[in-house]
Amino acid sequence: AIDPRLSEFLTRCREEEPEIEVRLSEVSFSEQLRGLRSGDFSIGFAHTNSVGSGIVAEAIWHTPIVAALPARHPLLVHKEVPLDELTRFPLIMVAPQMCEGYFRELTKLLHAQVHEPNVIEHATSLDVMLTLVAAGYGIGFSSFARVATCRHPNIVIRPLAVGSAVITTFLLRPDSEHPCFLLERFMARLHPLSDE
Repeated sequence: AIDPRLSEFLTRCREEEPEIEVRLSEVSFSEQLRGLRSGDFSIGFAHTNSVGSGIVAEAIWHTPIVAALPARHPLLVHKEVPLDELTRFPLIMVAPQMCEGYFRELTKLLHAQVHEPNVIEHATSLDVMLTLVAAGYGIGFSSFARVATCRHPNIVIRPLAVGSAVITTFLLRPDSEHPCFLLERFMARLHPLSDE
């Protein structure tokens, strides 16, 4: 659930309360849920709200999903890429074990189309996906927030021609009636960013 807004948020935390230690751990979604339930993690971020009992998922950020196309791709005639046309071409998806929530949401979006998606590769990172796209192997996907910082001369970013092509980042936390005072302040600081 990496988003440039997370860096802004962490910067504000360090400026306003430098005495509070914040640690980030990158784990799979299932490990994150286990850690939240066991108390190993205080909060988490994910691209799904399918968290089961004992966890609260609160939407904090929304960002469009965009297509990363190789330069000179035939779909570049469109300012916004139609999903039904996009599914006719080879696609490069993120690996489900790397970005479970994101993969699930993108799969739902693609499988709602007339044509079955032609997924030729599951990339283990954004870097690998963009490398394969730049080399012309297929079309990739990312959130606009993530790919906006990645510039490559052989890749063109286009929005998708569907309003529902949005990925939501959720703040996850254990479902307790009274989160600790520090956690409440932490979450309160996060809320102004969710409106941006």
